[in-house]
Amino acid sequence: MKLTEQLKEWIDAYLEGTDYELVTLSVSPEDEILVEVDRLQGVDVDFCEKLNRYLVDKMDNGQWTMDNGAAPEPNKWDNYSLEVGSVSLTDPFKTKLQYEKNLGHDVEVMISTKGQSTKYKGQLVSVDEDTFSIDVEEKVAVEGKKRKELQVRTYTWRYDEPIYVKYDLKF
Repeated sequence: MKLTEQLKEWIDAYLEGTDYELVTLSVSPEDEILVEVDRLQGVDVDFCEKLNRYLVDKMDNGQWTMDNGAAPEPNKWDNYSLEVGSVSLTDPFKTKLQYEKNLGHDVEVMISTKGQSTKYKGQLVSVDEDTFSIDVEEKVAVEGKKRKELQVRTYTWRYDEPIYVKYDLKF
């Protein structure tokens, strides 16, 4: 079994019965393995440490092949880097769970329309099976008034429409 497939199988087995979800699994050409997990209540460092130890034990004892199909070299794991952790606050959302986790928080959404990119910043107000919505405060020209007024407009998109959606980190 190829390394990435084997890692996914091991991680899925470990996460079964927990409220954790695998967000990212990648193996770089430089032999760097990245595993990112998430859950609604936030990620526990002790959980990540236990998952890391579990994967190291499995890799030391498991039968697997490199993603290119070659057999692993003896002591191949000595050359690997394994990182298990939570998703970064600044990374784009990859799963519906991340949208649910950030309900009520400010987010940044980048949309491409007719070759032009537009950035929206607002509060994530709804998440359902196929779409999410944000409320954005915008200055709008109101008939009969000289100055634009601040109004809230709700935008709704399917999950696959934006270029990215991420937490709007403010200091």
